[in-house]
Amino acid sequence: MSVPRSSFHALRSSCIRNAIRYPSFASKFSRRAHSTALPLELKHEVFSPDSKPDPTTTPPLMILHGLFGSKRNWHSLAKAFAKQLNRPVYALDLRNHGDSPHGEPMDYTTMANDVIHFCNQNSLRSIHLLGHSMGGKVAMALALDQDRPRDLLSSLVVADISPIRGKISPEFQRYADGMIELEKLGVKSRKEAFDKLAEYEEDISVRQFLLTNLATTLPQAPLKFKIPLDIINDAISNIGWFPYEPGDVTWDGPTLFMRGSRSNYIKLKHMDLIKQFFPRMSLETLDASHWLHAERPKDFLDAITQFIDKSRA
Repeated sequence: MSVPRSSFHALRSSCIRNAIRYPSFASKFSRRAHSTALPLELKHEVFSPDSKPDPTTTPPLMILHGLFGSKRNWHSLAKAFAKQLNRPVYALDLRNHGDSPHGEPMDYTTMANDVIHFCNQNSLRSIHLLGHSMGGKVAMALALDQDRPRDLLSSLVVADISPIRGKISPEFQRYADGMIELEKLGVKSRKEAFDKLAEYEEDISVRQFLLTNLATTLPQAPLKFKIPLDIINDAISNIGWFPYEPGDVTWDGPTLFMRGSRSNYIKLKHMDLIKQFFPRMSLETLDASHWLHAERPKDFLDAITQFIDKSRA
C-alpha cells in the first residue's frame, strides 16, 4: 500500500521538528540515520587520465555537485583532476538532479545510500570523495555511515559546507521560487528566462548556472526544467539538516575542508565541532565566495591534488 505524498511529508517534518525541539529525540533520530528507500541508479560521466594507471594504487576521485548542480558543471575540473592526479574521475548526478532519476525522499542518508550503491555496482573501492555544498553533506553522511563497506573511502574533501544543522541560506529558496515561476509563466525563450530570473538573483553567473537545468523543448514551446522542482522545493527546507550529531559517530580518515573567505558556510567558530566528526581534518581557505571551485579553479585543483597525494603517502 502506498503512502500519500502529503502524509509522508507530514511525518518526516514532524520527526525533524521534534529532533530540533528535543535534544534526546534528536540524538535517537540521528543514530538511526539509515535510509529505507531503494537506491536510484545514478547517471555519471567518467574522465580518464592520459595514461592507464594501476587501479590498485590509483583509486578514483568521485565528485558530488551541490543543490541545482550536475555533473555537467564539473566537466572542466574533472578533466583537469584526471590529468593532474593520473587517475579516473567520476562525476555523478545526485537524485533529482542532472540526468539521474527522480524520487523521494531527498535527504542526506538516502542520497549517500545512492552513492554507496553506485560504488558497489561499479566495484569501486578506496575512492577519494569530493563534495561541494549539498554534495559535501552527502559525502560527509557517506563517510559517517556505519553500514557502508569499510574499504570504500580513502579520503574526503568537503567544499564550503559543514556538518552543522541550520536553515539553508534563503537565496536557494529564491532560486526554487524563481524557477517554479518561470514554468508557471510559460516563458518561451532562454533570454526571457534569464531576464526574469534577475528578480530572484542579480549575479549573472548564478542565473546561467540555474538555467543549465532547462530541458530541451520544441521551438516556441514553454520552457521546462528537467529537474523535479516540486520534489526539490518540498525538500529544500531540510537541506540545512544533517543526520548526525557530534558524538554520534566519527570518521578518522584524512579529511580536507575547503572554505571561501567570503562565504559563511564554514565558520571558524565551528572548527571544534567539525573535529568531533572528523578528527583528522585540515582546513584550506581560498579568496572566494561559496562557488570557490568556479572562482578559483587552479587553486582549488592544486590544493586538492596536494591533499590526495599527501593522504596516499
